[in-house]
Amino acid sequence: MRNAVFDATTLVSAFLTKQGVSAQLLDYAVAGAFELYLSDAIIEETRDVLLHREHLRKRFVYSDQDVEEFRLLLRAFARNVSDVPAVQVSRDPTDDYVIATAVAAGVSFLVTRDKDLLTLKTYQDVQMIRPEEFIALGRQQTPKS
Repeated sequence: MRNAVFDATTLVSAFLTKQGVSAQLLDYAVAGAFELYLSDAIIEETRDVLLHREHLRKRFVYSDQDVEEFRLLLRAFARNVSDVPAVQVSRDPTDDYVIATAVAAGVSFLVTRDKDLLTLKTYQDVQMIRPEEFIALGRQQTPKS
């Protein structure tokens, strides 16, 4: 079974754009199509972005309660990753914990829209890919009837 870590950019996109690719991927994860791994830090970054980025609050309509329910949903179905190693690999040091989460989880994919992560391409067998690429992989593996 495929497995992945989603970063906050993917999770925020899933929350804000219910018909988008990131939201579809989250639905697939909930349905068990692949295993999603998240750390507390990724979930909290997602929550903080949704609660405190004024440009998002102005553009999209959602309540603080909606954000808390989303956070609880993520905690309920994603596999929690703890004991995250320290790594220093991204050109943006604030992204290192996301890479460390993927390494600790032993996943094959880190799904992101973050350019700093995408420029790495791979790190210790973890491939950094966009949501569109990850969903395409799933479509390729689905048998045709």
